[in-house]
Amino acid sequence: MNGTNLGYQYKEYISDFRSWEKLHSTTYILYKKNLGANLSIDETCLSQGELYTIVTNKAGHGRQGTLVAMIRGTKSEEVIDALEKLPRSLRLKVKEITLDLSPTMRLIAEKAFPRATLVADRFHVQRLMNDAVSDLRVDYRWQAIQCFKFLQLSGLILIKPRRGDSPWTSSYTSIS
Repeated sequence: MNGTNLGYQYKEYISDFRSWEKLHSTTYILYKKNLGANLSIDETCLSQGELYTIVTNKAGHGRQGTLVAMIRGTKSEEVIDALEKLPRSLRLKVKEITLDLSPTMRLIAEKAFPRATLVADRFHVQRLMNDAVSDLRVDYRWQAIQCFKFLQLSGLILIKPRRGDSPWTSSYTSIS
């Protein structure tokens, strides 16, 4: 029996390589050769409500060599365990990791890539700012309406809007 045949027999029949490889790949997939200095981490729902945590290399620009890890689920312990299977020396070389504002993603990034600077994803920051500005705008609008009604009821304002005008336009006529 030659060495090639022996290796084939061991791989296919003795070690159960095919079965454990398939079980492993349903939980996570790691590509250590794709690790780089700048990474992104995010969760996504692929199909039928299955959540996955995906780590990508920004240098790949979405092409081949971008995917670093794809891990089933978003539980921090499970994701950290999977990412810690990547060599520590390579994980320590990560300088920056972009993530959303989720505390789970923050914990994963801090534990798996301890030297990396954490950067909040621009989309999430912009959404927070837009929500805050919108809340302020609504609050000020209600304050102005309340103030206007109070001044009208107290007789301090003796003007009324022209027909068809909004009370917020500057074209008012005096009551005389």
